[in-house]
Amino acid sequence: MSLELSKKAAAVKPSSTLAITARAKELRAQGKDVVGFGAGEPDFNTPQNICDAAIAAIHDGFTKYTPASGTNDLKEAISKKFKDFNHLDYGTDQIVISNGGKHSLTNIFTALINPGDEVIIPAPFWLSYPEIVKLAGGVPVIVTTTKEQNFKLTAEDLEKAITDKTKAVVINTPNNPTGMLYTEEELRAIADVVVRNDIYVVADEMYENLVYGEEKHISIASLGKDIYDRTITCSGLAKSYAMTGWRIGYTGSSKEIAKMMGSVQSHQTSNPNSIAQKAAVEALNGPQDSVAVMHAEFDKRRKYMYERICKMPYISTIEPKGAFYVFVDANEVIGKMHHSEKIDSIAKMADILINEYNTAVVPCADFGFENHLRLSYAISIEQIEKGLDRIENFLNELK
Repeated sequence: MSLELSKKAAAVKPSSTLAITARAKELRAQGKDVVGFGAGEPDFNTPQNICDAAIAAIHDGFTKYTPASGTNDLKEAISKKFKDFNHLDYGTDQIVISNGGKHSLTNIFTALINPGDEVIIPAPFWLSYPEIVKLAGGVPVIVTTTKEQNFKLTAEDLEKAITDKTKAVVINTPNNPTGMLYTEEELRAIADVVVRNDIYVVADEMYENLVYGEEKHISIASLGKDIYDRTITCSGLAKSYAMTGWRIGYTGSSKEIAKMMGSVQSHQTSNPNSIAQKAAVEALNGPQDSVAVMHAEFDKRRKYMYERICKMPYISTIEPKGAFYVFVDANEVIGKMHHSEKIDSIAKMADILINEYNTAVVPCADFGFENHLRLSYAISIEQIEKGLDRIENFLNELK
């Protein structure tokens, strides 16, 4: 009998964003005044009405197993939200509720992929996409976008990347890490390619409520029956409702795919957390005032961070339109000297920032762009100001 461990699991990289966040917490525990631009986690508390619904669920004894794919009352709330916000008709038998967005994506790729199937992922990408695809037995195919394209996949580039092994393409709008948003025109062009080549779209819309200015979020599945039939729409409550730890994600898809995902989930996790599901119903059906307050604060932080970075030496960015990240080009930092140390990578820059300036940033090699870094503005404006002051001091000391 062989004691060799799984090659598939061994090939998976740990999450660098979670590692950086853990390092920042460790330093804070040592008494260091660390500014963390790392994890995409709102600094707001979960709104009180949502917390109250969870407490009521506990007092009412709603602490047992639920149906594997989620409770019917939460599915009804999600179905209504899909219709009102996304202009999508997903019945309750087309919805699967899971333990967060990552779990939803795991369900999706498990349902779609056979060994060797290819999934096209535009870079820069959220670092978990390729790893989840690999765990499902698929092959990530990375298509690198450019600044001139606003880091968005074009229909032409998608067409070129498709092979006879292509099963799906991932479209993430608003995007993590760039904050870019696909327009209706861009999505229609992509939808035409998808339908013509008969592949699936995995539409990750986790940041759909965090869109700024005159921009609007468009769900690709809303652009016609043919693309609707080929799309699995994925979202959740973590970012919009400050519910990261509650772990509620959900998908809308065809009945066939939803049934498969529900069956898989029934063996992997039994069901999503019962109490969190009651809280999620209140989040979707209850007052939305707190969501608007958080949105306005994120927008204020976005503008401040963008304007500050544009004035700094050696780095640049394009204005984010959604989510809560700024994608920073630090290519000019490479080769510079910081005191007696040569900066030979963005990872080295990040090490210096956290160890000498008590500032945690995310190098984006694992996001497909090794000379970029990601800064989250899901922290207070005071923390942002302090952290940017430290980054600017670091840059001014380079030679």
